[in-house]
Amino acid sequence: METPALEIQNFEKSYHGTLAVKGISFTVSQGEFFGFLGPNGAGKTSTINAITGIGNFQHGHIQVFGHDVLTDYREARRYVGLCPQEFNIDNFSTVVDILDFVGGYFGMRKNDRRERTMYLMDLLGLTAYQKKQFRELSGGYKRRVMIARALMHDPQLLILDEPTAGVDVELRHELWALLERLNKEGKTIILTTHYLEEAQKLCKRIGIIFGGKIVALESKDTLIKDGQSIEDHYLRYTATKPKANNL
Repeated sequence: METPALEIQNFEKSYHGTLAVKGISFTVSQGEFFGFLGPNGAGKTSTINAITGIGNFQHGHIQVFGHDVLTDYREARRYVGLCPQEFNIDNFSTVVDILDFVGGYFGMRKNDRRERTMYLMDLLGLTAYQKKQFRELSGGYKRRVMIARALMHDPQLLILDEPTAGVDVELRHELWALLERLNKEGKTIILTTHYLEEAQKLCKRIGIIFGGKIVALESKDTLIKDGQSIEDHYLRYTATKPKANNL
């Protein structure tokens, strides 16, 4: 039986005595494109932080390709590339230096770092901007850099937290095509997004978290077979009603 790319068992996370994530369990298979959806404060970021070692947790087990994120942290972390929603990058670093630094962090040799950097800049249309400081880039190109940074050490599991937030429609479609290509090439991808049409287009399976609990975990085909969209199901599971049009 193939080892899951991600396995979460009875994961709990508390903040100041308040249980925010309430014993959730799910797995993501190797090569899967998995949508992890939920409103702000539902527990998505807490779960991602636990997977990547950014945040601790009180109860449960998390494994990445069979490696426990606590007891075998170094090996587990090598399998994961994280693209966070926030731009947590030195604004004065150049694109090439940002990627080179990450490669060095993961122990890549200088020549390998240079080759991988050139490949990613070409892949993401960043070659002409390689010497620009991060602060000089548009929002769309900053998003490209964030994805390139997540891919620098060639991880098997790519976690994307709102990767197209704030970008224009043209770039969003370009990034969709890139993510589909990466998935077809074997990358396991976990996507969080508030653009529900994005999840419906890209993801093969959807997990919805609400109030710290998994309230839906189904294949996309199962969710939409009744003629409803992912957005319809999302609104039902999260008890959210569309805002009235005030025009």
